Amino acid sequence: MEITRIRMLRGPNLWSRHTSLEAIVACDANERSIDLIPQFETKIRERFPQLGSMRRGGHGEVLSLAHALEHAALGLQAQAGCPVTFSRTVQTVETGVYQVVVEYIEELVGRMAFDFAFALIQATLNNAPFDLAAALSELEALYEDVRLGPSTGSIVDAAVQRNIPFRRMTEGSMVQFGWGSKQKRIQAAETSNTSAIAEAIAQDKELTKNLLAAAGVSVPIGEVVTNADDAWRAAQKIGGPIVLKPKDGNQGKGVVANIQTEEEVRAGFIVTQAFGQETIVERYLPGADYRLLVVGNRLAAAARREPAQVVGDGTHTIAQLVEIENKNPLRGDGHATALTKIRFDDIALAHLAGLNLTPDYVPKTGERVLLRNNANLSTGGTATDVTDDVHPDAAASAIAAAQMIGLDIAGVDILCEAIYKPLESQGGGIVEVNAAPGLRMHLKPSYGKSRAVGEDIINMMFPLGDDGRIPVVAVTGTNGKTTTVRLIAHLLNETGLRVGMTTTDGVYINNHLIDSGDCSGPRSARNVLMHPDTDAAVLETARGGMLREGLGFDRCEVAVVTNIGEGDHLGLNYITSVEDLAILKRVIVQNVAPTGAAVLNATDPMVVKMGDVCTGRVIFFAQDQHHPVIAAHRAKNKKVIYFDGTYIVASKGSRVLFRFPVSEIPLTQNGVLGFQIENTMASIGAAWALGLDAEKIARGLNTFESTANAVPGRFNQFKHKGATVIADYGHNPDAMRALASAVQALKPKKSHVVISGAGDRRDEDIRDLTRILGNTFDNVILYQDQCQRGREDGEVLKLLQEGLVGASKAKQVKEIYGEFLAIDTALNDLEEGDICLILIDQVEESLAYLKEKVQA
Repeated sequence: MEITRIRMLRGPNLWSRHTSLEAIVACDANERSIDLIPQFETKIRERFPQLGSMRRGGHGEVLSLAHALEHAALGLQAQAGCPVTFSRTVQTVETGVYQVVVEYIEELVGRMAFDFAFALIQATLNNAPFDLAAALSELEALYEDVRLGPSTGSIVDAAVQRNIPFRRMTEGSMVQFGWGSKQKRIQAAETSNTSAIAEAIAQDKELTKNLLAAAGVSVPIGEVVTNADDAWRAAQKIGGPIVLKPKDGNQGKGVVANIQTEEEVRAGFIVTQAFGQETIVERYLPGADYRLLVVGNRLAAAARREPAQVVGDGTHTIAQLVEIENKNPLRGDGHATALTKIRFDDIALAHLAGLNLTPDYVPKTGERVLLRNNANLSTGGTATDVTDDVHPDAAASAIAAAQMIGLDIAGVDILCEAIYKPLESQGGGIVEVNAAPGLRMHLKPSYGKSRAVGEDIINMMFPLGDDGRIPVVAVTGTNGKTTTVRLIAHLLNETGLRVGMTTTDGVYINNHLIDSGDCSGPRSARNVLMHPDTDAAVLETARGGMLREGLGFDRCEVAVVTNIGEGDHLGLNYITSVEDLAILKRVIVQNVAPTGAAVLNATDPMVVKMGDVCTGRVIFFAQDQHHPVIAAHRAKNKKVIYFDGTYIVASKGSRVLFRFPVSEIPLTQNGVLGFQIENTMASIGAAWALGLDAEKIARGLNTFESTANAVPGRFNQFKHKGATVIADYGHNPDAMRALASAVQALKPKKSHVVISGAGDRRDEDIRDLTRILGNTFDNVILYQDQCQRGREDGEVLKLLQEGLVGASKAKQVKEIYGEFLAIDTALNDLEEGDICLILIDQVEESLAYLKEKVQA
């Protein structure tokens, strides 16, 4: 068994909506049925007892080693705690070669599980041992390491429930919610609305206390010191128990509480100095430690926190009890578990010493021993939910504190005897206000009710009714994609929206080119959706990107499929027929939002069939208003677009809603260019689906022209010596037919064509290009371009010549080596009234060259 390729599909893809690993797996003849491998299933289950059933197709199903690999990779992830359910193995057209697809949640974990699954198969075949426990332990550790923590995870889960799109921006906890100009970001419990100044204030404990006091919020008195003598002087001035804490601290680090003697103060001061030169000395407020979570202008949750502690059993020492408690499965090293392991450090030892205890002391049965004064969960403390018990005055104080600091999300720490009473009446107060507060104590309290604080944060960021989405239009097909994308973007621009657009020519944001080259894949789509100046996105969605990585978005509002034609990279990546191609390209239709629409070519049966998988509405378009698909759709009172010879008409059932005269649509050249009429209808359909009115659509259609600047390489026209020169990037048989028809419709005195062929096409596809053109054009110039794409020198020219054999019209054929020389040759042959079609390969360079050469 050999793995020849692995791809990580990071968005909805050919197989499912899940993020998935796709591998090409080759099996030898004796590996294509595990039933022919003695005791294979028995042996693999000995090594992996939790494998589960591998048989889905009944007793007659033949399972290869590739199928076993699939099930093992899925099963290992599931056993490691990943909630994965989807996998599939498909036989390709090559004997013994399979496509294995396995869902993953975290990419690194999915890849590691696949590697372990391969090792498991090899161990089974070689009768070698496989350490399942070690593999699962490594997978679990990696999953815990790379997955989102509980705070961030709760917010992401709440966003998913609200259908708000999200994208993880780093391996840490930074996440983007929403798209384009509607996006917002978080890092743990900080949002893009959390100001850096507010965070800085929260870190400065003294400034925080002064601001709160100015706002009339109850706070303990105290001062800032920089040496132990001043610390003791301040403690004497305050009188009674005090607290020492770093001026710039977090998570309770360096806090020493409830101390009074000079020895305790000097020892505590040394502890705080490990976290900064300035130390706060303030009055110790007796009572319980409460954390109130403020989100926006409301109290979201509250918890009573207790310090790390152990309960005696009359047998074990304090040190042993800590070790036993830290083995509790609810306790972990980080924040992924409900509780954190108890930190038995110098602070804990100093606290025990203050109680005249040592780690070797054996507490009596039921005796509680506190291991520190502060109750932070990060040091092993516990939390009990008290949200429903908070007195309104205490809640109001917490909200006022957060707003005084300027935090949209704040963890407000209160010390008081009872949270169900006003603070001032019991001598309680706010001792700290924290930015980016941990949410774990509210999500998974040690005791009491869990609170949906992730929902509170998402609802603050995105009020109900706002899902953070911008209009997204995905366009695919064989021909016309780029022109359609550009025209849709132009129509949206007419509404005042800033449009992000991906094409085979580059990425544009609000008409500014920000990336060049072929940008029709998912990476470019993600970049557009991440750009803050994008109010709407129009995304050319090519087959290559869908195969390599899936879609760059979870769903679209509109999917446009122009057509499915022959010769579009067939034979590559196991896409061997137009039917295969249609299945791939319908992925964008499958991922239309329920509120959205698919705009489909009614004259292409494979495109029509895609309407069956659309969860939204379907708008069909065709030049023939009497086409059976158009007629049937209208009979169901649904939306269609057609051409009546004078107008492009949009109707719902029998009711005509819009009419656009082609005489006012420059792209169609007064209705002569049939393929541009189709591109226009597809674009109108997308605009209609997005709710644009007729006036804005008409204005956009009237101001869009097929120039080299507006749509480079798409039927760009120049004048030269009284002749018309047309430059186009068409490169497949369907495009050739459309272009030949368009040239004929323009009625040239004599027609010329300049053409090459892409070496990565099938031989027959290359021959078809000139077979079609040879029956239309008077003169043909064949050229060999710079990149032969794996072909031998002269091989493409030979295939093009073979396509011209028997051509009914071509009178003169020339062979030229070099695209620019071919252009020069064609321009020299032109006379007034002629039309010359130049099928360019290097779009940007060739257009620039043409602009220099042509004469007005």
